[in-house]
Amino acid sequence: MVFEGDLDKMPVVLGNPVQYNLVLGESTLNINGHLGQPIRLQFTGVIHCVICGKATKKAFGQGFCYPCFINSPENSDCILRPELCEGHLGKGRDLQWEQEKHVQPHFVYLALTSALKVGVTRVANVPGRWVDQGAWKVIRFAETPYRQLAGQIEVFLKEHLTDKTDWRKMLKDERNEEIDMVEEKNRLLDLLPAGFGDFFSEDDEVVEIHYPVLQYPEKVNSLTFDKEQDIQGTLMGIRGQYLILDGGRVLNLRRHSGYHIRVEV
Repeated sequence: MVFEGDLDKMPVVLGNPVQYNLVLGESTLNINGHLGQPIRLQFTGVIHCVICGKATKKAFGQGFCYPCFINSPENSDCILRPELCEGHLGKGRDLQWEQEKHVQPHFVYLALTSALKVGVTRVANVPGRWVDQGAWKVIRFAETPYRQLAGQIEVFLKEHLTDKTDWRKMLKDERNEEIDMVEEKNRLLDLLPAGFGDFFSEDDEVVEIHYPVLQYPEKVNSLTFDKEQDIQGTLMGIRGQYLILDGGRVLNLRRHSGYHIRVEV
């Protein structure tokens, strides 16, 4: 079977394991069903901006043409630094977009990939955001009515733990089994400044995420269509937004959003 279209991040369904779909044009491929089988991905040399759809010679960020990289709300400063968001004040690159995306309930969460990290996401993005990061355990820490507040809590928590994912360790499934998520949550609550505790989540459910992986690599070799237009091998697993191929080779599909590819399975 051959599928063709522009790459975007894979939609996911939380299950045991996570179900991944690769959407290319009008076609949807449930990629879990091809574990242990050959797969070939060919970049056609065409890139379309994920915002305006125009062809671009180079993608900026995660699939933007340069004008959209500079001007679109999807790439504003508060995407990576939510504490800078001013959507609730009626400010931003696109006020309607801010109302729909950022002036909405947000979670601050604690996640385990290899180490414990803190993150922020819109409530509507759960559990997809957790899966995209490759987390294997997650617990809700706080819920806020808009993005900036969640970002302010995250900034404080970053003084006590990381906000980064070590993607190499994640793809080798290096994990700390000793961390008690509820215990860590309560420890961090005791450190919160006055006022932030009002948003603390009483939900102590620890969400455990299982990924469709036949075998994790001992060493990781990152692939990119910018250097290799024809990538093929045996599909050994999927975690985060990465395809894991034989030989420890990994391909971050989200990193190549907007790239027009042909997939053969």
